[in-house]
Amino acid sequence: MSKSLFARWRASFLAGLAVTLPAIVSIAAFLWVFRTVSNLTDLLLFFLPHHITHEGGGAGPIRWYWSAVALLLAVILVSAVGLLARYYIGKQMIKWADHIMMRVPLLNKFYGAIKQVNEAFSGNKNSFKTVVLVEFPREGIYSVGFITSEQHDEVRRKTNEKVVCVFVPTTPNPTSGFLVLVPEKKVVKLDMSVGDGLKYIVSLGSISPEQKFPPPLPPPLSPPANV
Repeated sequence: MSKSLFARWRASFLAGLAVTLPAIVSIAAFLWVFRTVSNLTDLLLFFLPHHITHEGGGAGPIRWYWSAVALLLAVILVSAVGLLARYYIGKQMIKWADHIMMRVPLLNKFYGAIKQVNEAFSGNKNSFKTVVLVEFPREGIYSVGFITSEQHDEVRRKTNEKVVCVFVPTTPNPTSGFLVLVPEKKVVKLDMSVGDGLKYIVSLGSISPEQKFPPPLPPPLSPPANV
């Protein structure tokens, strides 16, 4: 009888865990992101006295609602920068800021790399072009990747093959990955969009885009029977 009670409790626990786990993980991830972002956005409240924004008369951690205010302020500032970037003056200011960042030693390496990754995921002309399958990390095993470039004259001359540049991202974090040069004849192009490809990678393959097939052709009309 004790085994029966334990079996029923285990079944109930596993069922409850399956129901509550997505919510627990989502809340934990939200809190982690909020705390991580708050470490940066809290600096925007430098003009306020610490005894107002922080606990313990200014000696403790910042109060959570002031972190929410700082996050809202960061959203407003980013939106203002985005609005300004749509006009000529804003574009010139951004170019000027980029020029300064790229002139700072060591910092320019990180800034340039992060900017290229951001441009790749933002969908501009230098971004991913096509979702493909490549045999990686060895033959017989396929990985989802993105064609980033098809012009490699030096590599083509030295390998006597036309190759394409494919970025194979890691999962579930697609901001890192592997850059492989694959012969064009060994690349399998997929019909899914770049956005669907990123969703497929981030979701560990659980979100697969629906394949849309053309409607079937109607059957041919049979000739009328001879009377």
